[in-house]
Amino acid sequence: MSIDALLTEVENLKTEYAKFQAGNKSAGTRSRKCLQTIKKMAQELRLKIQEQKTQNTQS
Repeated sequence: MSIDALLTEVENLKTEYAKFQAGNKSAGTRSRKCLQTIKKMAQELRLKIQEQKTQNTQS
């Protein structure tokens, strides 16, 4: 997981949300899916950062 992957997902969300705002109801479902993916990716990144931070303080 990388920041680039997270940013790509955010861009996907922006696209789908714009479609939803224009009246495409299916894009609302895709927007929620993007948000769930972003949430998961953010949590993974948080854990990775904490792990690295912990390793650096133990060294």
